[in-house]
Amino acid sequence: MNNADLIIATLKANGVTRGFGIPSGNVLPLMEAMRAGGIEFVLTAHEGSAGFAADVTGRMTGAPGFCLATLGPGATNLATGVGGAFLDRSPMIAITCNLNTDQLGRRIQMWIDHHALFKPITKATLRLERGCVAETVTHAVALALTEPKGPVHLDLPEDVALAATNERVASPAQAGKLAAASDAALSRARELIAAAERPIAVLGSTAMRVADPSLLRRVIERHNLPFATTTMAKGMIDDNHPLALGCIERACRQVQRKFLRSADLIVGLGYDTVEVEYEAWIDDRPLLQIDIEPADVAPSVNVVHQVIGDVDSSLARLSALPAASNRWDKAMLAEHRRSFHAALRPAAESFTAHAAIDAVRRALPREGVLAFDVGAHTHQIASQWSADAPKTFHITNGWSSMGFALPSAIAAKLARPQAPVICLLGDGCFQMTCGEVATAKRLGITLPIVVLDDRWLALIKVKQIRRQLPLYGTELQAEDYREPPAHYFGVPARAARSADALEAAITTALAAEGPTVIEAVVDSEHYVDTVYD
Repeated sequence: MNNADLIIATLKANGVTRGFGIPSGNVLPLMEAMRAGGIEFVLTAHEGSAGFAADVTGRMTGAPGFCLATLGPGATNLATGVGGAFLDRSPMIAITCNLNTDQLGRRIQMWIDHHALFKPITKATLRLERGCVAETVTHAVALALTEPKGPVHLDLPEDVALAATNERVASPAQAGKLAAASDAALSRARELIAAAERPIAVLGSTAMRVADPSLLRRVIERHNLPFATTTMAKGMIDDNHPLALGCIERACRQVQRKFLRSADLIVGLGYDTVEVEYEAWIDDRPLLQIDIEPADVAPSVNVVHQVIGDVDSSLARLSALPAASNRWDKAMLAEHRRSFHAALRPAAESFTAHAAIDAVRRALPREGVLAFDVGAHTHQIASQWSADAPKTFHITNGWSSMGFALPSAIAAKLARPQAPVICLLGDGCFQMTCGEVATAKRLGITLPIVVLDDRWLALIKVKQIRRQLPLYGTELQAEDYREPPAHYFGVPARAARSADALEAAITTALAAEGPTVIEAVVDSEHYVDTVYD
């Protein structure tokens, strides 16, 4: 056994079943160890996609996602996906395959300092050295899985990979445990909730990682708390719950801000300000923060109390405390949901982006998974989409990089092969990552890839309009879209010019034996009013 074999055996012992990447000569020892050791290698079109795919794999499986790349440009490409896992806090092991040890630091083709590159975007960056490979990999896995979760970078010189070893595979890593919040802190939190007449909870991305999502619902129902969510927390409690208020700080955000500011207490449940800072919307309302770490807030935010510690523990104990009551009326909450969703869907005779999103939602079974991308459509989807269950709604909202949707949808389908999965993205994002259509084809996965074609980088176009700037550098195509090509890399392409046609095309694609590209030519002019109201 060599060290590459040992690395793969250690990852496999920790629940890793596949890795995403692009090969080079330096990567071959690790790839061969993957082939022989039973960890699937998934060839992507770009190393950034490998990072995004590993991110979502980590979110969905509980084991760290795994991605690998060569040195230099492979590492810099990979860094985009690794940075996403860092800010969005997904467990990941990212391995760069480097030159021989005696060549490191020299002016040699492709060499850069990988540790300097990855230090700002990982929990740790470690060199793999002979004699302590199993220990280092196991430590990396434990660190990746310890809250706050995130990526760990390992640099593997080629001579270390090929060197024979007598090391044994270590026992599976044990994630570190956060201390529980004090009983006094929980009691004070309950007092604040009970004293409030109109409290509102806001679920954030830390809540997305709780071990037992049912605890969130138990707290909400125990204390009759109306709740909103950030983008990444959607689905942790069914969006159709009678206490649900919808997503904040996305499309029609002013409608949500007005309602949130009618509260006399905001309860942040696992609220991570990396998605949106409190001062953007909270005004002077008192804040009760329940999370793994103190809230990062501006001096203007009125933090009245914080419960800091393991969130599962805090939720379990809060749900067991005496129930609180308040003055909220469920009819009032229902009317808010109705008016919010009406505002998201302005009337139009054309095939609008909001109508296309609704058609995708109707076509995707309730247990299905959506992966979508970054742009104006992100705002519309986040506010408009009804998410029914945890881990069914995937986006990057801390890192917020374009190019996320397609590799993430592929990873979601591989992680949950029996579930229907849809990729939904804008035409700008599709131009960035369309090479991953070939990845989906090689894998033979059923995956409708719905492209919202509106010929613009629409989010930046809206910002130019709002700032009274000329439209410059944001038009993707001057002429109208014609019929799509017959195929992309052998994957059939279909056109949809109406909501009914789109819904029918998705239904057909979900029954196909491979991926399908569906180009929905939409009118997105309403983004000016809905995305930035």
